[in-house]
Amino acid sequence: MTKEQKKSTIQSFDKKKLLQLWDKITKGKATDWDNGSAFEYLILRAFELEKADVQYPYSVYMDGIEIEQIDGYVYIPEFNLPVIIESKDRGKPMNIEPIAKLRNQLLRRPSSAIGTIFSKNGFTTPALLLGQFLAPSTILFWEKKEIDFALKEGFFVKGTIVKYKYAIENGISNFVINADKI
Repeated sequence: MTKEQKKSTIQSFDKKKLLQLWDKITKGKATDWDNGSAFEYLILRAFELEKADVQYPYSVYMDGIEIEQIDGYVYIPEFNLPVIIESKDRGKPMNIEPIAKLRNQLLRRPSSAIGTIFSKNGFTTPALLLGQFLAPSTILFWEKKEIDFALKEGFFVKGTIVKYKYAIENGISNFVINADKI
């Protein structure tokens, strides 16, 4: 599928269809999508269903050369919050490389932008430790159980705000949200 076909397909999904796709992704059965793109598009569509402004995956070019591939961008207007999205559908916990990549992307943007990284299979201890020392950049971490919760409850926008406020108040970017903590 092309990027436009993926976007058109995912934008036809309601909450029920997103939950069905999430089930396929978690079982490794989203074979009609290529290499992790189902997860990228699912996350963005979930934000879109919650009325955030969304930019689906895109590339940034300089002098005709691709310098970045961005998994997505979300703008939460009621909080004036721009968020660069990174989504990783890997079979094991995410290590530091995608976090370092996202940090570098944030360093090229206005300081008001934050990053959010979604991982189907969590994060390694070094990745979580790195996340605490990324200042001045802010990168928020989302794991599978939080994605499950946010998909079922329509909580991506509010969850991002909860995580962001916690990061501001406590300096911790891997605050885990669930029904008991909201």
